[in-house]
Amino acid sequence: MKISVASGKGGTGKTMVAVGLAVAAESAVLVDCDAEAPNCHIFLRKGDPEVHEVFVPVPQVDASRCSLCGACAQACRFNALAVAGGKVILFDKLCHGCGVCTAVCPSGAVQEVKRKVGVVEVDEDGSLVVVTGRLDVGEATPVPVIKAAKRLAPSAGITIVDCAPGTSCAVVEAVKDSDLCLLVTEPTPFGLHDLRMAADTLAELEIPAAVVVNRSDGEDAGVREFCRTRGLAIAAELPVDRRAAESYAVGKHPSLEHEEWRRAFRRLLCTVTRTASGREC
Repeated sequence: MKISVASGKGGTGKTMVAVGLAVAAESAVLVDCDAEAPNCHIFLRKGDPEVHEVFVPVPQVDASRCSLCGACAQACRFNALAVAGGKVILFDKLCHGCGVCTAVCPSGAVQEVKRKVGVVEVDEDGSLVVVTGRLDVGEATPVPVIKAAKRLAPSAGITIVDCAPGTSCAVVEAVKDSDLCLLVTEPTPFGLHDLRMAADTLAELEIPAAVVVNRSDGEDAGVREFCRTRGLAIAAELPVDRRAAESYAVGKHPSLEHEEWRRAFRRLLCTVTRTASGREC
């Protein structure tokens, strides 16, 4: 069973929900696909992780064979290549590694070489495995790192994927193949606005979704009405709780410190299990 945790708006509590589910499951694989700002490991890392470098293919032009015909630049939909000043110029941060430039070059002057874009860290602590995708500073897209993190994650009874905020291609890559996506929101106008965008994205991808309302203060009518009209179940309402904020501020997850929060995430895990697989927790 694969559960992704996403949101339209940043700061709603995706990581808290993802880590809380992993702790409640006891035996799980937690994949942090927020590769530009991963933080699940802060709460759960125990040892020295196994590090895997992530590479992408980029073109390399052999000037002695290049005729400067411009076929590679014309074929590149990402504008990563240009012919100017008697040479082919590569903008490697724009390159998506699709290989079309190599395929269309009539003189065979374009070959692919590897360029490092990030790492994946795999940290095993008994029955809990934390897989962290980490994009190198200055890189334009985390998608290759997200793909590598999901590929390197071992199989388990439950896999939990923590996604980046928003509805970008990084989020689409992270939520793919999910049995259920939990959309974490908050009872604010911004939270509701971005929940709509996230729900629309999942509907387009045909991925089942449910909603978790974090920092619920009893003023959730707007979120409830939206969920009712869209047929989205509210899987949990997590309260405003100063203790949770205090735990978070010192890098500790509230479910590891407070029994009330442990029970809340166990209930959420049972709801998710029942919704995604039809099995009882």
